[in-house]
Amino acid sequence: MTEYPPEVTQRFHGSPEQMATALVGEPPRSWKSIVIEDYDPAWADRFAAANSTLHNALGDLIIDVEHVGSTSVPGLAAKPTIDIDLIIADTADESRYIPTLERIGYRLILREPWWHGHRMLVSSTEDINLHVWPQTAPEPVRHRLFRDWLRSHPEDRELYASTKRRLARDTAHHPSDYSLAKNDVIDAILARIFAVTGEVGPA
Repeated sequence: MTEYPPEVTQRFHGSPEQMATALVGEPPRSWKSIVIEDYDPAWADRFAAANSTLHNALGDLIIDVEHVGSTSVPGLAAKPTIDIDLIIADTADESRYIPTLERIGYRLILREPWWHGHRMLVSSTEDINLHVWPQTAPEPVRHRLFRDWLRSHPEDRELYASTKRRLARDTAHHPSDYSLAKNDVIDAILARIFAVTGEVGPA
């Protein structure tokens, strides 16, 4: 059984107030409405192309790049936006990576030092969310565990898909509520993951 420390098993929930202060510049147009589409195999190709571009631009600064989120799970309905976790040593010194990412078409939209140093950029076409994390951040570990679990557990994959479709309808008049509304089902699935993998330390 793989064991994970509390900083991995205890998921951080940002408040709406924190999320509001994190915004840098104009939010992406896709935030104005939530559209859930059937799985598209082309999503994997879009990640592969973005991954190649990132490595060419940032080189040895990169520790890891992972396709995460719903588009990384074959068969899972999703918003047609590719989520990528980019791991570097430290995100605090933005001068080391933000200008380079801007030159290849990305735009910084979220700065969240209180959430494990997270920065988020979007591609010029706003169809990629690039999440930049420091090497010590626990959130990318959860992203990989969640992705891999959904890939191999069709019941939870269907539960997550149906919940997202319902929440997209329920939050149609206030799309900014969509992400926070998913927390209950995400936490329930993560609880099942950690019940199998185990955890270290107090709950």
